[in-house]
Amino acid sequence: MLRILGRLSSINVRKVMWTAAETGLAFEHEGAWAGERSSRDPEFLALNPNGLVPVLVTDQGPLWESNAICRYLAGRAGRDDLYPADPWARAQVDMWLDWQATELNTAWRPAALALLRGDQSFDAAAIQASADKWTRLMGLLETQLARTGAFVTGAQFTLADIALSLSLQRWLLTPIPHPDTPALLAWRQRLQARPAAQAWIDPLTP
Repeated sequence: MLRILGRLSSINVRKVMWTAAETGLAFEHEGAWAGERSSRDPEFLALNPNGLVPVLVTDQGPLWESNAICRYLAGRAGRDDLYPADPWARAQVDMWLDWQATELNTAWRPAALALLRGDQSFDAAAIQASADKWTRLMGLLETQLARTGAFVTGAQFTLADIALSLSLQRWLLTPIPHPDTPALLAWRQRLQARPAAQAWIDPLTP
């Protein structure tokens, strides 16, 4: 059976948990890792030498990096709706997944760590710059969703929606100013109605 390692307070672990639930694959969740159990433990480092969650343990070995895990889960389940086989449609999903992992994550890190986790290593200017860039990027996603009227890449729910909706949730729950984003809020409501999201995603966890 597939094993997913990592605490649910991790946004990347929640991304994998939601994806696994969407696929219908059987899995076990070991939520103590990076919580009660250190991810620097030799047992964990043997699975991911970076010492980061999540890790997916499969019958072929371990996988790390959350987006790679999500792609694998969709492929293993034969879920071309989540991660399309068509090269163009797949590239659209990959484009938004990569944007989330690089541009968006880089933007929110100082603000989220300081305002949600109490990290005091960032000064006020860095926090403000982070919040401003984060909000600007969420505005790009607002524009995209207003254009599609449904999901991130179009009419079909995909892995991009899972990753980016969790980023939206973190943005909304961070104590910074939020402009009106009707398309984002309508999209979030649609996604929160999905059974897999209801099972694994607490809407009050940033």
